[in-house]
Formats: sequence, structure tokens, C-alpha cells
Amino acid sequence: MMNMELLGKLAKIKLMIFDVDGVLTDGKMNYGHDGEIMKSFNVLDGHGIKLLKHADVKTAIVSARNTPIVLKRAADLDIDHVIQGASDKRAALETLLEKTGLEADQCAYIGDDILDLPILTRVGAAFTVPNGHVEVLSRVDHITHRQAGDGAVREVCDMILTAKGCYTSVLESFLK
Repeated sequence: MMNMELLGKLAKIKLMIFDVDGVLTDGKMNYGHDGEIMKSFNVLDGHGIKLLKHADVKTAIVSARNTPIVLKRAADLDIDHVIQGASDKRAALETLLEKTGLEADQCAYIGDDILDLPILTRVGAAFTVPNGHVEVLSRVDHITHRQAGDGAVREVCDMILTAKGCYTSVLESFLK
């Protein structure tokens, strides 16, 4: 159950921004024999991201790392904006605001570490996962019940759909 303040914030969201490692993934890094980083993504999270289109919510990834697998996942999910290699996440947010013409309070973000604080403290709705860094846990609007890489992103997407009054119609479209 969402509180009314968070519900109001989410109703205004037009851009949902995702961190990758520790949010879209469980934060573990597996290396192949050639040194390539492998990541696992959750299907529920991916479908939640796709469902945001029903609420006219654009999507973005902002990641400090730069890996081809993130571009592949973003393409698979039709994510609107991808910024990788973003060691300065404040600058990444400014770039997104400039590209989209949106204000920070029209954006939501889910991140898990102190590198994410420059975005988390500026956007209209801030989320983290249960195992997020303590400094992040104390500065967000909502801590997900689901873990990173295991439905946390879907939980946030469903909350946005609910706040925008789209959740029931989206659900019913699958029951026909």
C-alpha cells in the first residue's frame, strides 16, 4: 500500500531512470574466461519496464559502467535513453533533463549506492532496494520489498502504473 504523498509524486512521473548493477541485476559480477562481464536480468523487471509505455512513461538507464550487455538489454526492452560510463550521475541527470525537456520532479530513479545520491536527491521519486547502501536507504521515498535483480524494478513500475491509474487496465488487457 502506497502512502498518499508517494502516490502524488508518482502520478507526475514522465521518466523512470534505472541504475544497472545492484538494481536491474543482483549486483554480482561474473567474469567469463576471456574477462567479459556477464550479468543476469530478471524477466519480471523487464516486462514491468515495457509496461510503463502504457502510462506514457519514458525510460532511461544511467550506469557508471560501460558494457555491451547493457546496450543489448536496453534494446530488448526498448529503453528510450542509455547513458553508460556515467561516473558523474548528476551530469547524466542534467543530460537527460535537457534531452527530454522535463523537470527533475517529473523523473523517478532507482539506485543502490552512494554514486546514485546525486540523482536520488534531485528527482521527484527516489527508490532503492533492501540491500542498498545505508546512506541511500535513509534518503529515498521507498525501499522495495523485492531484491535487486529479482523483481524490485517491477515493483516500482507497478507502483507507477497504479499511481497513474493504468494498472487495472493493463492487467485487464492480459485477461481478455
